[in-house]
Amino acid sequence: MMERLQKLISAAGLCSRRKAEELIRSGLVLVDGKPAHLGDRADPDSQTILVEGEPLPRVDRTLTLVLYKPRGYVTTLKDEQGRKDVSQLLPPDCPRLYPVGRLDQFSEGLLLMTNDGELTQRLTHPGREVDKVYCLWVTGFRPGKERELARPITLDGYTIRPPKVRLLWQRDETAKLLVTIHEGRNRQIRRMCQAAGLTVTRLRREREGPVTLGDLRPGQWRALTESERQQLYSEP
Repeated sequence: MMERLQKLISAAGLCSRRKAEELIRSGLVLVDGKPAHLGDRADPDSQTILVEGEPLPRVDRTLTLVLYKPRGYVTTLKDEQGRKDVSQLLPPDCPRLYPVGRLDQFSEGLLLMTNDGELTQRLTHPGREVDKVYCLWVTGFRPGKERELARPITLDGYTIRPPKVRLLWQRDETAKLLVTIHEGRNRQIRRMCQAAGLTVTRLRREREGPVTLGDLRPGQWRALTESERQQLYSEP
C-alpha cells in the first residue's frame, strides 16, 4: 500500500513525522536506491526504503502504553548523563516506543508511550489542543491566588489559553490545586505558578484527553484501550 514516506518512517517508530521530513529533505531517505523527495509515496511491501543507510523496519503492530512516570525519571529513551529514563520502566519484550510529549524529571504522572506515529502527530500538532489535567501542591498560597493562576500569560511569545483552576484544599500557605491546560508549552505549569508567585512542591499529570491514570502506581503501565484510542483519534 502506497503511503507518504514521512508517515511510513514515523509509523515504524524511528522518529516523529517532522523529523522524518527533515531526513527526507537532507537526502537521507532512499527508495529503490534513489533519493526521496518530500511528498513522495512508497510501498514498503514492494520497494526498498533506506533511512540513513538502514532498511526501514517492518511494522507488524502499533502499541500504545499508559505509563505512570515516577519522579526522578527523565522523559527520553537514553540519557547522556546516566540518569534513569522512562524506557527502563517498559516491558522488555515490547517494540521500541517513544514518549508523546514530556514530563520534566521532577514531575510525575501520565505519560503515553507509543510507536503509532499518526497518534503522536495528532496529540502534538500545534493546531490540536488536547486537555491535560494536573494535580499540583504549592506553597506561597493566599486566597485569590487560584484566580491569578487562571489568567492567560505569555510564554515564549505565545499567549496561552486561560487554564481552568480549582482549589481542592488549603492549609495556611500550602494548597492543592487541579489545573487543566490546553497546550503543552515547555514546563508550562511550573512557569504559570512562578508568574503567580507560587512554588510547586509536587506536580502530577492526571489525565490527557480521555486517558486517565486510574489505579496505576508510580512505575506501572497498562495498554491503551481501543475505546481510548478511538477517542484520541477523534479529538478535534
